[in-house]
Amino acid sequence: MANLQMELYKKGYDGEHTKDLPQHITLGTFRVSQEMEIRELLKKVAAKTEAFTITFNHVGIFGGSKVLFIAPDLNRKLLELKENFSDSHNWTPHTTMLIDKPNIIYQALPIVADKFEAFEGYINYIYLYEFWPTRFICSEKLIYQD
Repeated sequence: MANLQMELYKKGYDGEHTKDLPQHITLGTFRVSQEMEIRELLKKVAAKTEAFTITFNHVGIFGGSKVLFIAPDLNRKLLELKENFSDSHNWTPHTTMLIDKPNIIYQALPIVADKFEAFEGYINYIYLYEFWPTRFICSEKLIYQD
């Protein structure tokens, strides 16, 4: 995913998305005042959730054609993880490649589409960040089973 995004940057597609966050799937957003509560929630969820694989095989656009993304197949484990943090109604798991004006997204789409190949990823950590500005808060490792 990072290589695809770097390809966009090399071609001049800089976008308006948060660039100082690692590639991720957002599970929820919270008020800064909830930091301690969310830290505890991360610990509880990680302690009961096994790490799992997902397959990224979709390229898409949404948000009024302002967001170009790569998405995994939704599976039960990912949905259950999401439900710990907020309702999954109208949620599309995805990793943002570019946020920009629609005409820029349409120009960038062929670059991602031509280079994208389905791949398997691994969900093994949950991270908590604050942004804007970006601040790493904590991470929790999911349970690893051989």
